[in-house]
Amino acid sequence: MPGLPVLLVHGLASSFDLNWREPGWVDLLSDAGREVIGVDLLGHGKADKPHDPAAYADLEGYVAERLPDGPVDAVGFSMGARLLLGVAIAQPERFRRIVTLGVGRNLFESSGSEVIVDAIRAGDAPENPAAAYFARLADHPENDREALLACLGAPMRLLTAEDLSRVTAPTLVVIGERDFCGPGDPLAEALPNGRLLVLPRTDHFSTPKDFMAIDATLKFLETGS
Repeated sequence: MPGLPVLLVHGLASSFDLNWREPGWVDLLSDAGREVIGVDLLGHGKADKPHDPAAYADLEGYVAERLPDGPVDAVGFSMGARLLLGVAIAQPERFRRIVTLGVGRNLFESSGSEVIVDAIRAGDAPENPAAAYFARLADHPENDREALLACLGAPMRLLTAEDLSRVTAPTLVVIGERDFCGPGDPLAEALPNGRLLVLPRTDHFSTPKDFMAIDATLKFLETGS
């Protein structure tokens, strides 16, 4: 009997293909009998790329519109994980299990996106390796620098423990030991059914390619453990 569909939501300056297809997630989920629902967020991949920040004001709604009628399992990385949690707060009944990759303490604090905005605009950030990485991602042929800047210009609310108490789905919080978004403990502890997996010697950007992250996610979606 095939399992529920799995929604995959990518991170900033990435896409469904770059974040999920290239590292093998799509093939592995398909081999497990899962229908994969791929999302290219507005401003990314094959989606429209408006240059007006107002167009990005409801990215949570954009994700919610792509959910099927029945419940799903869902995996999100970085910005995609933040958006998934926002949808799960508003519509908890839409999800059976959720996996977040590359988010933790940062969801409760000011985003610090100004550094990333400056790096993408300038094309580099010599003193900030993480921001410099985003600047390099912006140079990818499928990216539109002005669209990414517009996306970053739209407000994204911080989450609170009270917000997250409404997420009913068991949630696996996966984060690298060296991820600048960590630690993951505050997020896992705020979720009613949260559990934490810390990836040794792993940073933010390598998390979606980490074999431990992939194996743990597949097991969690299949068995809940």
